[in-house]
Amino acid sequence: MQYNTERGKLIIKEYGRHIQKVVNIIMAVEDREKRNQLAKAAIELMGMLFPHLKNVEDFRHKLWDHLFVMSEFKLDVDSPYPIPTAETIIAKPKQLKYPRHKVKFRHYGHNVEVLIDKALVENDEKKKAFFAESIATVMKMTYRNWNNEDVNDDTIKDDLRMMSEGVLSLDDEQRIQNMQLRNDFSKGIGQNKKNFSNNNRRNNNNNNRNNNRNNNGSSNGNQPNNNRRNNNNNRRFNNNNRNNNPPVR
Repeated sequence: MQYNTERGKLIIKEYGRHIQKVVNIIMAVEDREKRNQLAKAAIELMGMLFPHLKNVEDFRHKLWDHLFVMSEFKLDVDSPYPIPTAETIIAKPKQLKYPRHKVKFRHYGHNVEVLIDKALVENDEKKKAFFAESIATVMKMTYRNWNNEDVNDDTIKDDLRMMSEGVLSLDDEQRIQNMQLRNDFSKGIGQNKKNFSNNNRRNNNNNNRNNNRNNNGSSNGNQPNNNRRNNNNNRRFNNNNRNNNPPVR
């Protein structure tokens, strides 16, 4: 009995030991034309092991690269793709530089400082005042998201004045706009949807009730009159429902 630890090296385990043996046999063939034929047959066999990746882009390119990797880049065959080398396959990517910024107030973040720097180079006083108001609104939102608590407008104004070295400032009586209006608006939409669904449910209940009356009327011989009365009631109710609660998209 032979254990796997006593067998040859298995380079890519996903293809199994049989494919590795096929690659070793191809490497031992001296005729180059026959090696090319066997290499193409090995590519087809490797592709059959992963049929779900058949339509993936560059799938065959990866199969040829794996074939050369399993031969330890010693296989001499004609490839329809550039033949890889050990340096290109094993090479490690360059380490990315992580951006590091010294932020005065971490709860405001670096982006607020960038906005302040852009506002400081603005020469138009009206635009600068608009920038100061907008930046204060962003600062209030980031402060609340960081601390999970409300903040006084005076604190935001003092921090804005400190971070801009006194250039950007707001009036003491000026109120900083709260950026939670979108959440309130979404809540209003949700409430409208809830009301509309409740009205639709009420409409369905009335239709079921009218159908029951219709069935009872048909048993008494008054089906035509009851149908006309029920249709009018349903049409009147649907018109009122459509006018009072337009559909929310």
